[in-house]
Amino acid sequence: MGPGAPFARVGWPLPLLVVMAAGVAPVWASHSPHLPRPHSRVPPHPSSERRAVYIGALFPMSGGWPGGQACQPAVEMALEDVNSRRDILPDYELKLIHHDSKVALDMGCDPGQATKYLYELLYNDPIKIILMPGCSSVSTLVAEAARMWNLIVLSYGSSSPALSNRQRFPTFFRTHPSATLHNPTRVKLFEKWGWKKIATIQQTTEVFTSTLDDLEERVKEAGIEITFRQSFFSDPAVPVKNLKVYKERLFGKKYVWFLIGWYADNWFKIYDPSINCTVDEMTEAVEGHITTEIVMLNPANTRSISNMTSQEFVEKLTKRLKRHPEETGGFQEAPLAYDAIWALALALNKTSGGGGRSGVRLEDFNYNNQTITDQIYRAMNSSSFEGVSGHVVFDASGSRMAWTLIEQLQGGSYKKIGYYDSTKDDLSWSKTDKWIGGSPPADQTLVIKTFRFLSQKLFISVSVLSSLGIVLAVVCLSFNIYNSHVRYIQNSQPNLNNLTAVGCSLALAAVFPLGLDGYHIGRNQFPFVCQARLWLLGLGFSLGYGSMFTKIWWVHTVFTKKEEKKEWRKTLEPWKLYATVGLLVGMDVLTLAIWQIVDPLHRTIEVPLERRCYGQENEQGSVAIRALGLCIFYGYKGLLLLLGIFLAYETKSVSTEKINDHRAVGMAIYNVAVLCLITAPVTMILSSQQDAAFAFASLAIVFSSYITLVVLFVPKMRRLITRGEWQSEAQDTMKTGSSTNNNEEEKSRLLEKENRELEKIIAEKEERVSELRHQLQSRQQLRSRRHPPTPPEPSGGLPRGPPEPPDRLSCDGSRVHLLYKVNPQHCPGNGSVRDKDEAERHNQDEDTGNSHLDLIVGGVFTGESN
Repeated sequence: MGPGAPFARVGWPLPLLVVMAAGVAPVWASHSPHLPRPHSRVPPHPSSERRAVYIGALFPMSGGWPGGQACQPAVEMALEDVNSRRDILPDYELKLIHHDSKVALDMGCDPGQATKYLYELLYNDPIKIILMPGCSSVSTLVAEAARMWNLIVLSYGSSSPALSNRQRFPTFFRTHPSATLHNPTRVKLFEKWGWKKIATIQQTTEVFTSTLDDLEERVKEAGIEITFRQSFFSDPAVPVKNLKVYKERLFGKKYVWFLIGWYADNWFKIYDPSINCTVDEMTEAVEGHITTEIVMLNPANTRSISNMTSQEFVEKLTKRLKRHPEETGGFQEAPLAYDAIWALALALNKTSGGGGRSGVRLEDFNYNNQTITDQIYRAMNSSSFEGVSGHVVFDASGSRMAWTLIEQLQGGSYKKIGYYDSTKDDLSWSKTDKWIGGSPPADQTLVIKTFRFLSQKLFISVSVLSSLGIVLAVVCLSFNIYNSHVRYIQNSQPNLNNLTAVGCSLALAAVFPLGLDGYHIGRNQFPFVCQARLWLLGLGFSLGYGSMFTKIWWVHTVFTKKEEKKEWRKTLEPWKLYATVGLLVGMDVLTLAIWQIVDPLHRTIEVPLERRCYGQENEQGSVAIRALGLCIFYGYKGLLLLLGIFLAYETKSVSTEKINDHRAVGMAIYNVAVLCLITAPVTMILSSQQDAAFAFASLAIVFSSYITLVVLFVPKMRRLITRGEWQSEAQDTMKTGSSTNNNEEEKSRLLEKENRELEKIIAEKEERVSELRHQLQSRQQLRSRRHPPTPPEPSGGLPRGPPEPPDRLSCDGSRVHLLYKVNPQHCPGNGSVRDKDEAERHNQDEDTGNSHLDLIVGGVFTGESN
């Protein structure tokens, strides 16, 4: 029984009635019909006076149902009205002899105490022509014993279905209908509100047990199931504790309680020290419950046989009561007690001949006179009149036939919501019922077969991101194709990068069918959508990740070998790279094709009910094939991811000009591998949560594609835009020679800049040298004029002076500092062999270094001033 099941609590009064004492009925069964009867004759009455006819009654004044508080005044009022009429029993006067049948405040109607009063009524004067018990438990005892004294029993408050047994209770009548009259009304309400499951709790007294047995038969015929039946003998603490009504909050919008309706309207507000709930808690717990009770007051407000309307009766009775009607027990049953006296009076009137024909003398009645009892029985059985409680008529079992009133507690007070006539199966509904949840609750946890669709906000958001990613992939692909002639792009294997961009586009496109469900497409379109998901994602992974894996695999193969085996591998053959990518794609195509042929994807319904794409689940072979396909597919993909991480780590420090973006490829492999290895198992765990599974899988695809495109293509775009390297490979070779390495190109640019600076410095030095040379020539000419040359001495002449210093213009005595190489034109015929050899060697060394500098002589002359 689910948490939403209503609980129809049939036969559980609040406060609860006590069980009838065991072993009482057999006492009466042991009496012999030959025992002396008390009061065998009626005392004589003067003929000039109305003769008294005595009625013995039992009124419960306290306890579970203190009905005598209002029923006794109603009976007394009825006796006054009957005795005041001269057309009914003109020769007789009805008189009442009564006792209180209660024992203790918490016991209510007690059969043991009633037995004592019954003996007093029977064995004490005067003779009682009829007995009027109230409670069902007391009526059961009295009615079963009354036949031994030939007494008619007329009850005003007994509802036990067991009292309808004519074989056990042959002289019993009641103006209170049987409790089984509630059951057709309850079943009708169950059917009206669509309930197929109910639960019950009852006290194990005869009235409630027989009522529940009758209800069980009726609900079974109506196709309604009693899922829970709890009972108790005397102490309701255990079953109530099992239910934990207030503490477990078994009330409110998910529950409906059906209670007995014979209590005062404010019964739940009356303080009871044995109950540990406050008035507010009780009021909250019983709010909205349903009561079914017999229509005990004529709703038509027409004149009854007593010439009173129902409202006049209520007003008259209210004046006789000592307390407010809502605080007076039995106020609702008071009209039944009033009409019971009238039914008895009319039956006695018919028996005595008051109707105009000869009859029997009622004063001749004694406990051995069965003839008078039979006549009273026939008169009672044929009764039919309008009373203040409505039309009074008895069925074959002596039970009153009446309408059922349906009430609901709304805001702390009872409101009438309908009537039911079981004889005509007519339900009069006033549509005034109110429910805490706005409508009657379900009788169980409903399993509504509906589909849970993907959140449209989530689907649109991820679709926008996927669309932008496809646009980015197209831009990267266009850039790579347009600049494929650029030497820097060519050294990154642009064709593999193009495959990566295409693979990212396919993977991003798989997001759209991944989010399509029954909200967007029909049932027949599901196989195509499921296949599109698998093919787009599989091929996108093979192209995107496979091309990056191929790059990193080639770098690892070449640069992690020994030196003697490396030279022949440095020649990159592109077709091998393309063949590797083709092999990976071919494996995917082969696996998916076999899967589609053997176990085609289609739509199935799962629990929780949602739409997923799987193979046939009703055949074990298909399930095995599906599991095998998933293992193969995920198995080799996972191995590729792990191997890619290993290769990227191994080649993180390798530098090569053939694939100049392998470090970026390694970074992209890290991100893709981590996201895929986390996403695959998580999405399988979250498969029952469509929003979470879609968000996790789609965002992993989007982020991995974005990261791959940004890491691979954005640095290339930035380099070409910021450095302006848009020249082709031929143009770059003409300008920079045969250097292809990035480091060598940088060195070449630095050397060119240094060469230009040195040429500028050398030009300045040469200009200074020319000026100094001109000055030296001028000084030499001036010196020649001042000191003319002397003739040579003849042999044997004067000794020669000191030798002249060497010419400052001679290279041998000059202080010319060679910057790079000596130019022979500056010192014609004066250069030493040693200097020339050193210059030639220097020139050869510079030429072998592939320098583009034209090295020239530079020097600084220093001389003496005159």
